[in-house]
Parts: sequence; C-alpha cells; structure tokens
Amino acid sequence: MITLNNGTKIDAIGFGSYKVTDDLTGGKSVQVVLDALEVGYRYIDTAAFYGNEKEIGDALKMSGIARREIFVATKVWKTELGYEKTEKAIQASLEKLQSEYIDLFLIHWPKETPDDPQWKEKIQGSYAAMEDAYAKGLIKNLGLSNFLPHHILALNETAKVKPVLDQLELHVGHTQDAAVSYLLANDILPQAWSPLGRTRVFKHPAIIAMEEKYGVTVSDLLLRFLLQQGFSVIPKASTKAHMEGNLHPKNFNISESDLWFLKCMPSVGWAGEHPDFEREPVDFRYQAE
Repeated sequence: MITLNNGTKIDAIGFGSYKVTDDLTGGKSVQVVLDALEVGYRYIDTAAFYGNEKEIGDALKMSGIARREIFVATKVWKTELGYEKTEKAIQASLEKLQSEYIDLFLIHWPKETPDDPQWKEKIQGSYAAMEDAYAKGLIKNLGLSNFLPHHILALNETAKVKPVLDQLELHVGHTQDAAVSYLLANDILPQAWSPLGRTRVFKHPAIIAMEEKYGVTVSDLLLRFLLQQGFSVIPKASTKAHMEGNLHPKNFNISESDLWFLKCMPSVGWAGEHPDFEREPVDFRYQAE
C-alpha cells in the first residue's frame, strides 16, 4: 500500500483498462474487468476517453464486491476542460460508473492542443470544478495526468486542494527524471502508465541480459524498477495469467548499480506523446542493429 499526501491509502499496483474492454466484434465486454477483480485487483483505472466507464460500472455491480473495497479512478478528457464542461464530465462519469462517488478524478491532459493559448485558464477552471465536487463528497481524491512541473505551477496559482498523484508515462527508457523529481519534492505521487514500455523495451539486449541475471521475467524487472522507487503502477493485461503476473511481480531488489544503469538507459519505447508538442512519429519495432 502507498499513503497519499492526504492520508488516503492505495494499492501500489492498479489495473489499467485502456482498450482492454474492446472485444473482437468491435463492441465492449465486462469480462476482462471481472477477471481482473477475480484475480485480486482492487484499484481500477479508467477514463472518459477510454469509452468503458459503463462497462467498469457494470463489472463492479456484477462482481458482488462491496463498492467501498474497490478504488476507481477516472479522468476528464482534454476537450472537456473548463469549469462547466468538467462539471458535466464528472456527472457523466458518475452515471456511467453507476456510483455515488469517484475515488480519484484526474485531468487527463493539461492542454487540448499544444498551442492552446487558454490552457492555464481551462485547467484552473477544471480543477475548481473538481474541488467543488470534492467538497460535496462526489470525488474523494484529486489528481493529474501527463502534467509536467510548469503545468502544475500554473494550476497552483488558483488550486486550494493539493493533487495526490500525477500519472506519467514512466518506464525503463523513459524515466522523466525532471518531472519525477518535482513530484517527489512536492509530495505528489508519481504513477506510471505504460510501466512495461513497449516491444522495444522488452527486446532490448540490456533488458534481456538483466532479466537473465536476476532470474526473473522482463515484466518482473520492469515493474520492480518502478515499485522499488516507491512509485505506483497501472499495467494493463487481457489474460488472467498476465494479470496475475503484473499484480504479483517477483519480490527482489535491483542493486543500486543496476538501478542507476536502468535510469540512464537511452530513450526507448516512448509513446511519442507530449503535452506541449505535436505527437512524434515513433517506430515501436525493435531493430537489433
């Protein structure tokens, strides 16, 4: 468990639901979420943008598990920034999740477009709407996603309630040290989305060599890299075997030397998304040469 800056305790490992509810027919399925709950996940991460809040809500009710035992996080999409739009987004998420409250509500991205001249006013308005919902008990914790230090500083100009965490793409090969250092210095938990990186990370010779050195799986190594630093992670998986592996990574310690080696790896596996710049065209295939 990890204790947030407001005293709330959360599981260090949550279940990421992006695209996992999509079925082969182009529809939605609740079964993967039910499988995750059966495996033992009690932290479910979703977002309005994922289009599966209703399926998450259905799965929660079908599971028979008491609502208070499951921590649900969702997010307002970047096209819904501003007080009124976010106020409506909160209500829409509550209805789709079929819940009287949301455990954690986040702003998904700080900017609708990299060149949006009104981004500061929009996130300040969104956060004010979140604070009002927080005061009413509709939201239990406030958070951010993909916010870098300068975005948080802009938010701090008007915010009254401190965010408890910030979701960032964090993994070996994309450690975002500047942003993480700021978060840690300000008692905001770094939470890793895409903590396992991508194929380029899995197939990197240095990762394969270290996997063999410790006698663990690549997933064990990559998750332990983040967990050992005290971060929270929200990996996603579609099969029970992978869900179980992610929820219960092998308990071992990466040596100080190897931890620094992994932190200093060259950029690899980045999704190409940055809130202040246009999306980078990234080739996720690993080329041995």
